[in-house]
Amino acid sequence: MEPAVRLRAVTKTFGATEAVTDLDLDVPRGSLCGFIGPNGAGKTTTIRMIMAIQFPDRGELEVLGCRRALDAKDRVGYLPEERGLYRKMKVGAFLRFMGHLKNVPGDELDRRVATWLERVDLGGVADKKCEELSKGMQQKVQFVAAVLNEPQLLILDEPFSGLDPVSTRLLRDLFLEQHARGATILFSTHQMAQAEQLCDRIVMIDRGRKVLDDSLAAIRAHEDVRQVVCEPLDSEPDLAPLRALPFVAVAERDGPEVRVTLQPGADAAAMLPAVAAALPSRRVELRRVTLEDVFVKIVTRERAHVE
Repeated sequence: MEPAVRLRAVTKTFGATEAVTDLDLDVPRGSLCGFIGPNGAGKTTTIRMIMAIQFPDRGELEVLGCRRALDAKDRVGYLPEERGLYRKMKVGAFLRFMGHLKNVPGDELDRRVATWLERVDLGGVADKKCEELSKGMQQKVQFVAAVLNEPQLLILDEPFSGLDPVSTRLLRDLFLEQHARGATILFSTHQMAQAEQLCDRIVMIDRGRKVLDDSLAAIRAHEDVRQVVCEPLDSEPDLAPLRALPFVAVAERDGPEVRVTLQPGADAAAMLPAVAAALPSRRVELRRVTLEDVFVKIVTRERAHVE
């Protein structure tokens, strides 16, 4: 099956700056793909090219089998990082306008607008102007605009920006519902913990170049778990027995916890009983490698190689 999004050797420059360089990317249909990297890495520029808001200087790009995103616009939903509301329009009128642009059937449109506003806890704002809403409420309205057409591909660029924790959880549950419905989701964020919680596939970019592209399960499987976290029974634990173990590289306090870094090649799971015996603890567990750990390791290595 062809991917939902396909990029080959895509490059985009702004003056002397290459924002994206020779980017190859396949977003499999039905996946929930995290597109991650630090601020300024090129994520938004890439998304704008996918959406045909900007165009690459060179390279090839396909969206849902079309050479131009505009040819697939009725099957795509997009939540931009920047607010994209018509501020003087009333919320209901704005959403109906966006629905018309995506060819949502007229007899369905009013029902969908009303239903979605209720679902994002904005049932009473249809007659308010967009500019009268808080930033978080505006973000919810933009999300509704992105899903009114029940898209096959949903692109979310920093979707939780400006949201409080309750609204973040609500929006997260709703876009997971879209994924369960069958939509392919490309989720851009610089918050790697969010991507780790939500996504099944990860693409990392740094300085406009792709540095990682794999399933989350494969990324974790490739990483050597080398740290054990303990919560010692004693408030002032003696770490000497831990440090004396031949497979322990470092044992150090981290607030109420003790973090034990193992020697390369040590079987962390097999070492747990020895760690527990050396340091009586309420809790002893493996620390799973995070995406942030992986990203820092890859980027440090890549930048050292370049320099």
